[in-house]
Amino acid sequence: MTEPALAARRAGVDLNEGAAAARGTFGELLQGILPDGTDFLATFPITHGTRAWFRYDRSGPPRVYPANRTKSLRLARAMLAAGGAGGGGTLILDSDLLVGKGLASSSADLVATARAVGGVLGLDVSPSGVEDWLRPIEPTDGVMHPGVVLFDHRNVELRARLGPVPPATVVAVDEGGLVDTVAHNRRARRVTPVLAAEYARLADDLTAAIGAQDLTAVGAVATRSAVFNQRWLPKRNLEALIRIAGDLGAAGVVCTHSGTMAGLLLDATDPGHAEAIAAARAACARLPGTTSVYRSAAEPSGADPSGTVPGSTHAL
Repeated sequence: MTEPALAARRAGVDLNEGAAAARGTFGELLQGILPDGTDFLATFPITHGTRAWFRYDRSGPPRVYPANRTKSLRLARAMLAAGGAGGGGTLILDSDLLVGKGLASSSADLVATARAVGGVLGLDVSPSGVEDWLRPIEPTDGVMHPGVVLFDHRNVELRARLGPVPPATVVAVDEGGLVDTVAHNRRARRVTPVLAAEYARLADDLTAAIGAQDLTAVGAVATRSAVFNQRWLPKRNLEALIRIAGDLGAAGVVCTHSGTMAGLLLDATDPGHAEAIAAARAACARLPGTTSVYRSAAEPSGADPSGTVPGSTHAL
């Protein structure tokens, strides 16, 4: 195909199919309220995520599968209207993120949807563009951005990029049940000036730790944040996990601040990593709940959690 022919392609007409993906996050390395009153969190991107496929149809209505992904359908409709393409199409979502656990399953669905639909329609799907698309839908984790970021989830706005997450594994315990993370994060929280100042200090400490790729320092921040979060959504296993982390020499404990999970943070570059995972799994199996393993994601946020998405119209 010649260059003039390529240039003549019309998004949503000649280009009618696309795919994209988005990472989840194992809760947050840090979540709190700053002295200026801003609610914020620090993402912890993992290899689990959501894949989205979209086929444009000028004559059909927009549909989504599974049918309960109504927020993604709402987003697709908004993007179709904004793109002026008319019609609809079929959106298929496939996720390996558990729902209601604090892994950003809803955010990953929406980010993957925005990338897939926007790629077909020729719309802005840059990280800031995706923020704009998601802001009217719901408060959202910062998983549209690569690496670890400080993010204002209530206003869906980036505060700072910190850098790539150090290679790490989380051996996690799910205490059971479900949490409506959107409703939980909408609840008003009040902190003392002393605690707000401590959150600001932890944000500075995390920024330095990510910059130095120091997982032990990252773990210290994550553990402190998990302890503070006990006043809002307590984890009954947290004290036991902190003791186990000390016994096994783990970097710390990380939790889903608006979910049901907490886990041991292990250094994936440690020569004895496989043995450390086995020991951590054995220790966590003695706690009430279900044990599972998650790995940090070093790739950019747009990468497909399971590999390259065939036929992608968006640079993953």
